[in-house]
Amino acid sequence: MTEYARPDGPSSDDCREWSATKAALPVGTRITGQVIIRRHFGVFIRIVGAPNALGMADIGSMPPHARLPALGAQVSGEVVSHTEHNRQVRIRLSEWNDHL
Repeated sequence: MTEYARPDGPSSDDCREWSATKAALPVGTRITGQVIIRRHFGVFIRIVGAPNALGMADIGSMPPHARLPALGAQVSGEVVSHTEHNRQVRIRLSEWNDHL
């Protein structure tokens, strides 16, 4: 895990895999996972129980004065949407307050 590594999410060629990911993680689903990449705009999350899913929590859902969770941190949250063009599961973290 590095702060600037590329995420190894689902293959862009496999539409069935993306469809299965969306079906397994519909909007409103509670998730847990591990921060695998930290960027200035948010964090990428490896979601427990969904090895091919790439979660993304961006600063748009972060409260004022909060900080991004550390690399390797265990996090939890809720699926808020699916981003089709890059096949990411958008997450709102529940514990932003832990990172104030």
